[in-house]
Amino acid sequence: MDGIHHQGHNRPMKRTALIILLTTLPCARAQADKLPDGTPIKPCAAAPAGMACVPGGPFLRGSKYGPRNSRPQHKVWLQTFYMDVNEATVEAYVACVKAGKCQKAKTLYGDFSRPRQPKVGVRWFDAVDFCKAHGKHLPTEAQWEKAARGADGRKFPWGNGGCSCKRAVIKDQRGRSCGVKKKGGSPSKGRTFVVGSRPAAIHGLHDMAGNAWEWVMDWYSPSYKACGAACQGVEPKGPCGGALKCKGHSQRAVRGGSWYWTCKRAVTYYRRAHYPINKFPNYHHYGFRCAASAVEAEKIVKGAGRGSSR
Repeated sequence: MDGIHHQGHNRPMKRTALIILLTTLPCARAQADKLPDGTPIKPCAAAPAGMACVPGGPFLRGSKYGPRNSRPQHKVWLQTFYMDVNEATVEAYVACVKAGKCQKAKTLYGDFSRPRQPKVGVRWFDAVDFCKAHGKHLPTEAQWEKAARGADGRKFPWGNGGCSCKRAVIKDQRGRSCGVKKKGGSPSKGRTFVVGSRPAAIHGLHDMAGNAWEWVMDWYSPSYKACGAACQGVEPKGPCGGALKCKGHSQRAVRGGSWYWTCKRAVTYYRRAHYPINKFPNYHHYGFRCAASAVEAEKIVKGAGRGSSR
């Protein structure tokens, strides 16, 4: 009897709960169209040439069980932005130098200067200048991570498993750069491949895992816990908001893994630190790609349109 009486009372409760759920769904959808501060999330518009749209909204940043500097995992919100499909190339960087908008940056390894290889060996400052010269900006660490992993917290740009040289230019059992030797001295150190040599992954981006490490805008923090509020919430920019100087910080963040390392360093949440001046005895062959806000992207598209009509 008691069981029958209990079930009888459950039915209207279930119906009530269902009604509440259905009536709140439109509200939930409306909230998903805005950032937590109430700012509307911009829809993807026409992307500048060579860029892809990364839709705004929340994503899972960091990891629960990965390296300590990637913990804890938490939700971060970003406005819609655009990301270069490929890493900045040697030919594009040389053109920027010739235009007087970028500083010369010599790559110390041989066999790294094909026109379509990623430009490496640059300082953080050089990456910032290149992006600025093209009406873009060096992506924040949060922007880079969302572009690499999407909104679902995936381990690799293509999903949660199956990392191999079929998908990324990395070190495997054959050696660095998938066993391809570098010409000249120290051939076993390997080399980068031309950009886009591996299939595009999420958002249509290439080489977000492997090929060349990539500078990002943020000052490096030893963990997201240590970074605190500067790495959380809406549009986080890291310590000091990425300002030119930041007391207590001397290194910028680097992301994405490279031809030199295995899949373990190519996961979407792996973080590395380096001095922005990038010179001996701490010189490394890091590259970069640029991002654009919705406003920056619109200006680039309009500028390209005016140029084509002349």
